[in-house]
Amino acid sequence: MSQWQDVLRMDSVLQARVSQLYEGKFPREIRHSLCVPIESHDWDLAAMDENAASACFHALLVYLEELRNRSVQENNILQGPDYPGMRQYLLRFEDKPLNLAIILSEILTEEKKILDSASEAPGCSSPATNDKCEDLDNNVNELKRQTLEVKTKMKSLEFLNENIDFIQKTWQSQVEQHVGLAKSQGFVEEQCHKRTNFITQTKKVVLQQIENILNLAQKMVASLTDVELPQWKRRQQMACIGAPADTSLDHLQKWFTAVAETLLRVREQLQKLQDQSSKDDGVPGPVAQMAEFAHSLFTKLLANALVVEKQPFMSSLPQRPLILKTLVRFTLKVRFLANLPECVLQVKLVFDKDVEEAKTLKGFRQFDFNKVESKILDSDSPCGGLVAEFSHMSLKEKKTRTKRCESRLVVTEELHIIKIVTRFQHAGLKFNIEASSLPVVVISGTNQVVSAWASVMWYNVLSASEPRNLSLFVDPPPLTWQQLSQVLSWQFGSVGQRELDEHQLSMLRDKFVDDPDDLISWNKFSQKDNHWIWIDGILDLIKKHLVNIWRDGSIMGFVSRERTKVLLQEKQSGTFLLRFSESNKDGAITFSWVDHCNGTRVHAVDPYTKDELLLMSLPNIINHYSLRAQRSAHRNPLIYLYPDIHKDQAFGRYYGETSATKKVMNGYVKRKLLSESDNPTPPPSPPTEILPEDMDIDVRMDDNDIFDLLNLPELPDLWTVLQGTPTTNSVDLN
Repeated sequence: MSQWQDVLRMDSVLQARVSQLYEGKFPREIRHSLCVPIESHDWDLAAMDENAASACFHALLVYLEELRNRSVQENNILQGPDYPGMRQYLLRFEDKPLNLAIILSEILTEEKKILDSASEAPGCSSPATNDKCEDLDNNVNELKRQTLEVKTKMKSLEFLNENIDFIQKTWQSQVEQHVGLAKSQGFVEEQCHKRTNFITQTKKVVLQQIENILNLAQKMVASLTDVELPQWKRRQQMACIGAPADTSLDHLQKWFTAVAETLLRVREQLQKLQDQSSKDDGVPGPVAQMAEFAHSLFTKLLANALVVEKQPFMSSLPQRPLILKTLVRFTLKVRFLANLPECVLQVKLVFDKDVEEAKTLKGFRQFDFNKVESKILDSDSPCGGLVAEFSHMSLKEKKTRTKRCESRLVVTEELHIIKIVTRFQHAGLKFNIEASSLPVVVISGTNQVVSAWASVMWYNVLSASEPRNLSLFVDPPPLTWQQLSQVLSWQFGSVGQRELDEHQLSMLRDKFVDDPDDLISWNKFSQKDNHWIWIDGILDLIKKHLVNIWRDGSIMGFVSRERTKVLLQEKQSGTFLLRFSESNKDGAITFSWVDHCNGTRVHAVDPYTKDELLLMSLPNIINHYSLRAQRSAHRNPLIYLYPDIHKDQAFGRYYGETSATKKVMNGYVKRKLLSESDNPTPPPSPPTEILPEDMDIDVRMDDNDIFDLLNLPELPDLWTVLQGTPTTNSVDLN
């Protein structure tokens, strides 16, 4: 299976990371349509060899042309991908195929890292779970083997029964036709009696084998429904809030399907035995008991087979599922783990079905779907299995007499669920099946997303059992720092592909924890100190502007001013580090550097906000940053990223265009933004000397000298004004 197909099988959280990887770098449509030729070439080699890059580039064009011709032949031009648009995009690299090779090399490498993070997550990958998966696979194989043996013996029984019937009906005519043979009624009865005894013994053997099968199936059903499925649901719950967990259903579907098929085959064989029991009064009781036992196992297995494969999410917030906005479409995907293609299941969504909180909590809002829709589980889905995806659902609020002000919960603390219901009918069996989504938060405005996500995280860390406690926020339990720190770290891993290290978490602990038992209350986290709003602002800053350098580990991020001074003052001049502003709630980043000129000083620049980083990336700011000293001299004080990495080594590959060549475009001279500050460190004073009376004094003075002598205010720097350069203040940490 191709790497891209593996990516498409990941859960929505990991797919969102891949989507973010492609944003602004390379069209996902081309990656999807050309996944075969893209993955069949060595882009790492092409990124270092112009000829190899050119060959790979032209191979993509040839394959794209083949796809376009095929769509023309199949009369699928309008419904198919935009092949002309893709070709136009690729032709941008016709003169520079090496650039395309570099892009694809980096993207495929990062894709692989995300896939590896999924495979390393809890699932059937660790040694302990591997052993458990192997045991389940062995049990499945044993079930299949024993079921096949029973089927073979049942065919023998059918043949023997037919043979006895034939002998009993035809023995008189055989005696009349073969007078000389020793045929008599007694002889025939003796032969029939022997065969009947053999059939009876064979039936007992078959029943014993069926009993063994049912006992093993009972063990399998208990393991799947009471252990494996709840563990998968918990992994999915953690994945929804950013955990790198494996939420693949491949193993569960294989096991559920194998056990379900076995139980169906056993029921068929038991029915045949029951049909034969009218002629044999030795086994009707055990057969009926086993049939009832098989029925109960089958019902329990299938009652748990309906699951929500992808929890509800809006396309605008793929990394934050379980937040739904009224009148905005969301997607939900369900799967029936017992892949029995002969079964036809129609599923329907119901909002807040049988929710007690709707009756007991005052002001509890009520919603309904804008469109009531049911779907048949599709057995022809690309990944196999019985699947239905609801991708055009939205909610509308019902009008009630209860006033919202009477509610004990704010909007973002109110939890709801979506039920999926169906009725199973097959082989004489009829029963209802239900599944439930994780609790969702319904908002009416995008300004509620931050608080809603805090509720989603808090709930899913605390609540792992079913039925769901939708009134948890009436009296929300606290979290331990260990629980909260793990969730916060997942947020940075999900958004920036790098989790927090122990030093960063230590600084955050000092902010969050003031309890001797390391407990953090819901009120402190979400409302009182606004710590979560500050964290969310930083996450948004990383997502929009700093993903690459955060992933590289170039941002120390969470470090206090005092700690910054301690870290830098022993380093060589020009050493700097990047940290997040502690005062800006919307997310901002600053850099601090050490200067040993005229004493040791540690300086920090005014934090850069999202609006400023829209104009120039942080690597370019670092590269072009300069201090304006006296006499208009400029120098860049940033040389080494802490501890001793040259800035070009750390950020060089992210520098943009640095050429200062001026070009006239549309009548304007091309300019670029620069970032500079006034030098915060005054130069050392020159020694005072008495000039000899006969020494010539150079009376040539520049403008700055004249202003100094006349004690006049300095005029604006004309060069700075012409370049449109924002002046950045510097803060001395001393």
